[in-house]
Amino acid sequence: MAKIIHLFFSCPETSMAPPTIVLLLIASFFVSTQTHLQVQATDDAFTSIVISQKGLDFLKDLLITKAVSSIIPLQLPQISKSTRIPFLGNVNMVLSNITIYGIDVGSSYFKLGDDGIAIIASGTTCNMSMSWYYSYSTWIAPVVVSDEGRASIQVEGLEVGLTLGLGIQDGTLKLTLKDCGCYVKDISIKLDGGASWLYQGMINAFEEQIGSAVETSVTKKLKDGIVKLDSLLQALPKEMPLDDNTSLNVTFVNDPVLSNSSIGFEVNGLFARRNASVSKYHNKDSHALVSCSDSSKMLGISLDEAVFNSVGDAYFNAEFMQWIVDKIPDQSFLNTAGWRFIVPQLYKKYPNDDMDLNVSLSSPPVVRISEHNIDATIYADLIIDVLEENRVIPVACISLVIRASGSVKISGNNLAGSIKLNDFSMSLKWSNIGNLRLYLIQPVMWTIIQTVFLPYVNSHLGKGFPLPIIHGFTLQNAELVCSSSRIMVCSDVIYSAASRSQNLNWLLHSFV
Repeated sequence: MAKIIHLFFSCPETSMAPPTIVLLLIASFFVSTQTHLQVQATDDAFTSIVISQKGLDFLKDLLITKAVSSIIPLQLPQISKSTRIPFLGNVNMVLSNITIYGIDVGSSYFKLGDDGIAIIASGTTCNMSMSWYYSYSTWIAPVVVSDEGRASIQVEGLEVGLTLGLGIQDGTLKLTLKDCGCYVKDISIKLDGGASWLYQGMINAFEEQIGSAVETSVTKKLKDGIVKLDSLLQALPKEMPLDDNTSLNVTFVNDPVLSNSSIGFEVNGLFARRNASVSKYHNKDSHALVSCSDSSKMLGISLDEAVFNSVGDAYFNAEFMQWIVDKIPDQSFLNTAGWRFIVPQLYKKYPNDDMDLNVSLSSPPVVRISEHNIDATIYADLIIDVLEENRVIPVACISLVIRASGSVKISGNNLAGSIKLNDFSMSLKWSNIGNLRLYLIQPVMWTIIQTVFLPYVNSHLGKGFPLPIIHGFTLQNAELVCSSSRIMVCSDVIYSAASRSQNLNWLLHSFV
């Protein structure tokens, strides 16, 4: 069942510094009106976003400002009147080039509820200009008397109201206009040029028609804009590319949920290899998708641990999690001479030969998130290769189970992180050089993991992966919170001036 809404619109221990916000790709839930942002959902979804009243007010003010600058100048249709006046004869009056060139919105607010969102702007003033023309002929003599000039018009007390419906259709947002109205309270007209003092009273007779024209034109502009905006929302992509092979599924799930102080969305939020089947995940707790302790934050984003596991799944299935190690801090370990006291048979069979280490994951890594920890288990195979002349000779394979703990941070518009080694276990998978004494190899493996494997992994984790955010917005004073099976981002938002020439402006110009 579609909800009604207006167009516009957390894991470290403490808060983090600036980074990035909102893509109309987001998520669904219910937000409490108490001291926490709370979201509830009926179906599984793995990324959710809630925009609080403060966030809605921020977006409203921004978008009204941008919309006003995009809508003006607004041309109104020509107005004419012809009448017969005793002793004067036929009198023709024409108002043309009627243009709204300035709009000052006095106050505006969202009204949220179960039935939708109403947006009301009141106390609005419009500044207008026009050309006037006046002519008449008398019965006394066939003489036409005419005059013309310019006039300035001020429309005061303009009120505009919108009620919009927002639902989900085929995984995208569907916007419908439920109601739209515009009302002019008062008009003041001041003529310039010609014998304007003579005609001021007659021109004042046009107030009602001018007011009606303003109401009609503004309402039509808004209605046309909603239709265009709905088309834009329907055209939003259902995936965001992470690279050439992996993308983020941003298909909307469930209808948006509205309370009296927030709106929530829900998206699939999983990463997957393009044109490949997606692994099945289960949302462990779909009843509290977003819970920010600071209700004053504009935005809350919740990421289920399945999102992180889907990244590993996607790259594992794409066979990208494999690399050859041929340089390490202690290069002596990449020559059989460095192993002569650890694996004597290796040195005996291949004396003083160079080596490399072929590392690949044997299964996707597993991430587990709790209130105090982020734990990762990595399953890898390490093949010891001997380089002899132009040949690569695999001599043994050691299976590793690496247990690590992680931390996350905001980096730009990405959620980034790092891991550190807790412990690991190892077993011999196969060998062409006889049995290996793993207790002798274990210190070497520890060193390799600490100095090679983890720095490599952290170099990629440090780049992070994108949050569902509209370009041009930036998170500010973001806090990251870990809870059972999820990470939440709670943040305020600013609009980036560097992106004003595109993104949001493009959306607004298309809207109006």
